[in-house]
Amino acid sequence: MAQLTHLPMPRLWALWDELFDQRPGHHHRTYLESRIAYKLQERAFGGLPAHVRRKLEMIGKTGEVPNYKRRADVGLVPGTTLVREYNGITYRVQVLEGGRFELGGRPYKSLSAVARAITGSVYSGPVFFGLKPSSRERKAVRA
Repeated sequence: MAQLTHLPMPRLWALWDELFDQRPGHHHRTYLESRIAYKLQERAFGGLPAHVRRKLEMIGKTGEVPNYKRRADVGLVPGTTLVREYNGITYRVQVLEGGRFELGGRPYKSLSAVARAITGSVYSGPVFFGLKPSSRERKAVRA
């Protein structure tokens, strides 16, 4: 596959004709290389699992992408209050049904969204509220 970028166009077309039933509507070299590389990998290692192919076919026919719900944070029971002090201010977050949260009367879809609202930067909610160790803490335990 690494050699595809070095092949002359006539050789790329010959490979294409061996692997596909019809030629594409455009003749961009990078497109040919990527499709040929994918097909060679598919033949060598197998294609997508049947359930993935079926799902993609369904999306192609209907144009609708399934709406997967976010997994609720494990172990947080609705009604639980999480308390965190940050920059001298104490924040109280209520755990709601369906893995949602509330801070100051405002609902949030995730604990990380709450942490972002408090800190003003992207932060892992479970780490911010002490529900899970930070990567730095995990590395220190392993050392």
